[in-house]
Amino acid sequence: MSDLPPCPNCSSPYTYEDAAMFVCPECGHEWAEQVADDTGSDEGGIRDAHGTVLADGDSVTVIKDLKVKGSSLVVKVGTKVKNIRLVGGDHDIDCKIDGIGAMKLKSEFVKKA
Repeated sequence: MSDLPPCPNCSSPYTYEDAAMFVCPECGHEWAEQVADDTGSDEGGIRDAHGTVLADGDSVTVIKDLKVKGSSLVVKVGTKVKNIRLVGGDHDIDCKIDGIGAMKLKSEFVKKA
């Protein structure tokens, strides 16, 4: 077990391998082997749904219908969002969408255009 990396979430040494993923039995955190090897090489790199690194000012395309919380509006698949700004937190993209206004998106629901 000493050749497996410790959990990046809770630092537990009791991790195990499940297919292509590492799993921590103490906190339940799962991560890919690539993430375990690249933890310090990509400082704060936010990636889209296909793994492409995003940067401030990029244009992205929405890959899934997204309901806008608190309204009846929907951001449709294929909506192109220009000039994004990357921020910290769960919703890591700050943008302005035509017809809807300013909102935050999760990077897992967009691809780089």
